[in-house]
Amino acid sequence: MDDTPAGDALLAWRLVRPAFADPAAAFSGEGARRYGGRWNAPGRPVVYASLHLSLAALETLAHADRRRFERDYVIFELRVPHDAILELRDEDLPDDWRARPVSAGARAVGDAWLEQRASAALTVPSVLVPQERNLLLDPAHPRFAEVRIGAPERFRFDERL
Repeated sequence: MDDTPAGDALLAWRLVRPAFADPAAAFSGEGARRYGGRWNAPGRPVVYASLHLSLAALETLAHADRRRFERDYVIFELRVPHDAILELRDEDLPDDWRARPVSAGARAVGDAWLEQRASAALTVPSVLVPQERNLLLDPAHPRFAEVRIGAPERFRFDERL
């Protein structure tokens, strides 16, 4: 992928539909800007990724339309400099952070992070597996250019899922 030592960067994964296999599309934050996400209100671009490939797959399945689910996806491996990342600590989580379908508190936290421009990335717990972390990336942050994005690779969900 690149020559960044693993100790200098955090490994993360982004799983997207083949239509977004171009890194410019996959890392624009346009989908989250249009529709919002758990950690951002509509109008704010954010790129969602996971710290484990299996969590990226689980998050994708949780949000998939089962009636039109396509099994072929594209995965990107990311390396994010450790000093460009903030961690949202458990004690700083809003009470409603796991609310469905939308958490006003989680969106407020994410929007505040974007407004403050304190880091290019923010780790947050997964609603699906709270012991694991997702990664929010701010594509408008000056340090976003330091994120190393690997080549897109084919990913296919098993037929049993």
